[in-house]
Amino acid sequence: MLPHTHHLRRGRVSEAGRIYLITTVTHGRARLFDDLRLARSTIAHLRHADVQGRSTTLAWVLMPDHLHWLVQLESGSLSRLVAGFKAASARAINHLLHTPGQPRWQTGFHDHALREEEDLSALARYIVANPLRAGLVASVRAYPHWDAVWLPG
Repeated sequence: MLPHTHHLRRGRVSEAGRIYLITTVTHGRARLFDDLRLARSTIAHLRHADVQGRSTTLAWVLMPDHLHWLVQLESGSLSRLVAGFKAASARAINHLLHTPGQPRWQTGFHDHALREEEDLSALARYIVANPLRAGLVASVRAYPHWDAVWLPG
C-alpha cells in the first residue's frame, strides 16, 4: 500500500442519492488507456455499474492513466461501487493482456461529495476538458473516452 492511502478513507461517508466526484489512478500510473481495447473495456465496466442499479453516471473521462467519474450513488457504499468497478475492469484488462493477477489500479481513490450549490454541468465540462488541458487533443470532441449527460458525446 502506498504511504498515507489510509487517509483517503478517513471521514468517507456513503449516502445513496448523493453525487460524488471520484478520481482513481492506474497502478504505477501506467498509461493503460492509450490502448483502445483496454479503454473501451474499462468504459463498459463503468457503464455496467449503472445497469446494475448501483449508480447513475453523470460525466466521466478516462485519461491514459486515470479516471474522473461524476456519479450519483444509488445503492450500497461508495467504496464497494468503486472497488467493484476496479476489480471487474482489472480482470478484463488482464484477460486482454494475458497477464492474470496483475494489479491495474492503485489502492484507494479520491472522492469529493458534492454540495447542493455546486454547478454540476460546469463540473462536467471541467471533467471532460481534462484531455484538452493535458495537451492530448486540440478539441474535446477529438478525445474518444468521455461522456456527460449534459453534453453531446
